[in-house]
Amino acid sequence: MNQTSKDVVLKEFYAWPDKWWVRAMMVQSLDGAHAGPDGKSRSISSERDREVLQETRRLSDVVLVGAETIRIERYRPMVAKAQWQDARANAGLAPAPVVAIVSASLDLPWEEPLFGESEVTPLVFTGGTASVERTAIAREMVAAGKVEIIECSDLPVGALDVLRERGFIRIVCEGGPNLLATLNPHVDELDLTIAPMLVGRESPGPIESVSESESKSVVGELIDWKLSGYWEHEGFVFTRYVRA
Repeated sequence: MNQTSKDVVLKEFYAWPDKWWVRAMMVQSLDGAHAGPDGKSRSISSERDREVLQETRRLSDVVLVGAETIRIERYRPMVAKAQWQDARANAGLAPAPVVAIVSASLDLPWEEPLFGESEVTPLVFTGGTASVERTAIAREMVAAGKVEIIECSDLPVGALDVLRERGFIRIVCEGGPNLLATLNPHVDELDLTIAPMLVGRESPGPIESVSESESKSVVGELIDWKLSGYWEHEGFVFTRYVRA
């Protein structure tokens, strides 16, 4: 399905299936960079691209993201938007998605309003390897009711298992690239935005660190995808891929 921006209806193009579904979001430049010279993905994004991001969040259960992306992009609180409430209620969803963060080190910007002002308490998945100091800070945040810490032995895949056990079925993973690469075998849909620009050098981020074992699990693994549809707006190409 090839459409122009004036023809595409976002809520139809990015409709969620009524089953467990992991949707990955990614923007990249023509030379493959996932962020601009400032290290932020926003600098290679566009207003329309951000509308797509909001649409995929609109009827999601969970926004899953890596810690480095949280540190660089400075996520805002996930609040209950009035214009989303009827649709979310009809779908049996909470007033707002829950933010789920993968962080082995627990090195997070705890001072950000994401923690404490989000509609649903954020979840942080960790592997029990954080330093004593960072663990103590995280526990203080738990005591203040600003976060829930969940220890998993198999990050980040274990986070998906916990989310599924809790009854969440619509997961939108917003990166960064290494987190998406590690979760690749478990992703059902990839929504890739191609930005009409060249960064010209390796971007500094956002890139999540993964363990040696996680890196080995994704290197050389080829998974076939099917192009489900695409459309264009001001040079940006918006693609939707699903598993072949």
